[in-house]
Amino acid sequence: MITISNLKKCFGEKVAVNVSEYTINQGTMLGLVGNNGAGKTTLFRLILDLLQADEGEVHINHVDVSKSEEWKQHTGAFIDDSFLIDYLTPEEYFYFLGRVYGLKKEEIDNRLTPFTRFMNGEVLGQKKLIRDFSRGNKQKVGIIGAMLHRPSLLILDEPFNFLDPSSQSVIKHVLAEYNKETGATILVSSHNLNHTTDVCNRIALLENGIIIRDIDNADHTAEQELESYFNVDFTEEPIPTESTEYIANTEMKGTL
Repeated sequence: MITISNLKKCFGEKVAVNVSEYTINQGTMLGLVGNNGAGKTTLFRLILDLLQADEGEVHINHVDVSKSEEWKQHTGAFIDDSFLIDYLTPEEYFYFLGRVYGLKKEEIDNRLTPFTRFMNGEVLGQKKLIRDFSRGNKQKVGIIGAMLHRPSLLILDEPFNFLDPSSQSVIKHVLAEYNKETGATILVSSHNLNHTTDVCNRIALLENGIIIRDIDNADHTAEQELESYFNVDFTEEPIPTESTEYIANTEMKGTL
């Protein structure tokens, strides 16, 4: 599905991403983890051709993302609020996205139905613009928008941020079911190691832009290796942050 070859991106003296060879097969649920500054978001932006690489290539289904837009039709992503059109209501935003992908209003309404519990009565029918929503509800709009056209590749950067614990639990279930039903490839970055290991069958650990470990988590056995690296204990009670994100059950040691 995705092949990365000799990919490098620098910002001045800092090497943000330096991945020699890496392949993500169709149907994989990959969790990208690492401390702040490890290169997670930059790698996602390179995969999505939102940044120009200094060196190397990214191919999605054998298509070089920098030389063709063919891959965009079957790719969905939410990186941050800049992906939203915040002067629209959520309904207007979803219908706009639907038209882009050739969907009729009835189809869009049907595709929103599985997200009813996730929206929790706080997104649709509110008669206000996206920019006036809480950060958590903006996050919900962005995630749903990325999934609306049922992409075969879904990329979400920190999807658990700003969500309350119930919404975090619901979106984990939604992503797992979506992967199971469609065989979609799903890439998720998160500081929340518990959520990442719960939902992803493969974990890529980044440090200084380099994938230093590629962990098979099919049997949910990645916790011990991640505990050792981040010096955390998964058995302790989670610590709520100001954004209501639950981070790895204790504060990561290192640069956060």
